[in-house]
Amino acid sequence: MQPRLNILFLSIAGFTAMAGLSTLQAAEPKEDFARVPMPPGFQVLVNELEGPVYADGQGKTLYTWPKRTLRNGTAGEDRGKPTCGGEPARESSGTQSPYPGGLLMPEADTRPACTALWPVVHAPADAKPMGKWTVLTRPDGTKQWAYDGYGLYTSVLDKRPGDVLGGTDLGSIGEGGAVRNPLGAESNVPGQFAVHTTMAGRLVTLRSGLSVYTYDRDGRNKSNCKDECLSEWEPILAATSATRVGEWTPFERSPGVLQWAFRGRPVYRYIEDTKLGSQSGSDIPGWRNVYTQMTPKPPAGFVMKPTIVGMGLGDSNGMTIYRYVCTDDAPDQLSCDTPDSPQLYRFAMCGGGDPDLCLKAFPYLIAPTGTKTGNQVWGTMPIDPKTGKQVAAGAVGALNVYTFRGRPIYTFAGYKGYGDRKPTDINANGWGEANGGRNGYAAIIYRDIFETRDGYAGRGGR
Repeated sequence: MQPRLNILFLSIAGFTAMAGLSTLQAAEPKEDFARVPMPPGFQVLVNELEGPVYADGQGKTLYTWPKRTLRNGTAGEDRGKPTCGGEPARESSGTQSPYPGGLLMPEADTRPACTALWPVVHAPADAKPMGKWTVLTRPDGTKQWAYDGYGLYTSVLDKRPGDVLGGTDLGSIGEGGAVRNPLGAESNVPGQFAVHTTMAGRLVTLRSGLSVYTYDRDGRNKSNCKDECLSEWEPILAATSATRVGEWTPFERSPGVLQWAFRGRPVYRYIEDTKLGSQSGSDIPGWRNVYTQMTPKPPAGFVMKPTIVGMGLGDSNGMTIYRYVCTDDAPDQLSCDTPDSPQLYRFAMCGGGDPDLCLKAFPYLIAPTGTKTGNQVWGTMPIDPKTGKQVAAGAVGALNVYTFRGRPIYTFAGYKGYGDRKPTDINANGWGEANGGRNGYAAIIYRDIFETRDGYAGRGGR
């Protein structure tokens, strides 16, 4: 059986009522997490995008840098072997692009060392391992905390407690680099379930990756999906010995048969979902995907709109909004998508090295003076349009631009008549090297229409 609605032809109003996104305007409630022992000095904070993350005593989110296979080799760290060092890497590695290694990096004379951007989480001399928390010896002889064998770092980009501006589990579009991952605390869910970061919120699936749904006609801890309904929907059953797990409760669906409920809502699997990331069930009226928490609402005036790749985010005119994604090709794989990064990468990709052409082709999304978003995901920033760098508020010629996770966002006016001309256009999605993953642009997508191998809506970005 095919889904009853094609998401491409849903109205914007219809979209806000599906896939659980009618609650997008509320950041509460927050995701629960499993309470497990941790060494002194660490804590768990709940981020508005990533959910529960481990942090140090000052609220700085912890990150790992696991090794990843790239186009021409690998980058990142092996378990037990920290390599993020204190000497700047001034030459390319050649692992991520068609260009050879040994090329001089942009702004090589001022390029920071890995640990200058990713401070080491040092362990005291008397630190004791605890569960997955262990202690590594760095090449310089100092001690470093590790989790599951991977060395721990913080990010200088993070300013407020629980920020994740250094990285995100949304992953990379295309062939992205070996990025740092925020260390998430274990979600407090029964063993049958998993939780994933998406643009819409923290999406609940089965461990297999198939989506989980609730039914509007159900009561609290009571299922009204019976008879014909069961030909399309499979109740997710709990073992007869199951007990409450955080906000999850088993209830008696029929004598001797227990079904799981989340926050009192019985949960199901859609029979027609067969691939990871599919959310086809939420196209059927009355059925919704399950989220432990929703992302904060976008700034006022932004709209949800259909595109050929799913429901995306548009400006007040409905034109597609894009993020810029970049990881450099040095051994330490530093990000190059922030205003503090060398802008040569972005200028090369959006205007052949010409900042003025970049500004015309990918104009910043301007935020009215005094705009406040009130959350960690969306913000504003004063930018010098000539240099692409952040400047002081009120600086002469500065533009006050909207940001997503501390990075400016853009629309696509294009070149010589080629660009986005109507709200359904998404012509710059994947614009750049390696389909935009190495250095390029990605549309902000809240719900994919395609079923994918490693799935989930809104992938792409740091």
